[in-house]
Amino acid sequence: MSIWQAILLGTLQGATEFLPVSSSGHLVIVPYLLHWAEPGLVFDTVVHLGTLLAIVLYFWDDLWQLFLAALDSLKRRSLVDANARLAWEVALGSLPAVIVGVLFNDLFETLFGKPRAAAGFLLVTAGLLLLAEFVGKRDRPLLAVSWLDALIIGTAQAFAITPGISRSGSTIAAGMMLGLRREDAARFSFLLAVPIIFGSGMYQVLKTLHAGWGGTPIAPLVAGFLAAFIVGYLAVSALLMYIRKHSLWPFALYCATFGELVLSGILS
Repeated sequence: MSIWQAILLGTLQGATEFLPVSSSGHLVIVPYLLHWAEPGLVFDTVVHLGTLLAIVLYFWDDLWQLFLAALDSLKRRSLVDANARLAWEVALGSLPAVIVGVLFNDLFETLFGKPRAAAGFLLVTAGLLLLAEFVGKRDRPLLAVSWLDALIIGTAQAFAITPGISRSGSTIAAGMMLGLRREDAARFSFLLAVPIIFGSGMYQVLKTLHAGWGGTPIAPLVAGFLAAFIVGYLAVSALLMYIRKHSLWPFALYCATFGELVLSGILS
């Protein structure tokens, strides 16, 4: 892998991890369209760690407050505090993805080798984003998230393990359909992303250690990591600003168009 390929794929990971267009789908389809070899486990691990660092730094204050509130709730054995309740709701919302990932890991890994399947699932993402614009009043704040809300949004996140179904898109859409304000649906989606990105990143690190470094050059790894981190940080900030006043239609149109072009063979 060249430096420029690493930068492109790192940029792609950073942008699509947080924008509602499916990072996994793009990382399956784009190398296929460019006739590049698969990036490999080591590179995939490194760029995921770049996006993890981006979201942790962006939400550091929120995450620290939630962590402290969760610890205090354990000491007091009480969930009266709103931040403590939100912290445990994020934990609850993470469980469906963990369960689905463990039970159906082999199936999902098979799908990562099928670009046309990923393109088909991009159409599912487009449908979810469009549906979110018509369902729900979108007037509830972040701290109004209930335990059931967290479980439903977490279940939407679990389905997004499928390449082509956007994690952020499905969770933001679920939050909006449950009545959350646009920005608050996005913030809960990003908070929910932290445990999942951390867990999948650590899983990939273990797989990498088991498989061995394989003599992978350092320079492309560094370039991919930095691109994923910088672009990921900017993507989170941009989406939160955008979604306050604008709809998800452009992302839905993009997913539908890109998916259809690949399925029809126009892009191949």
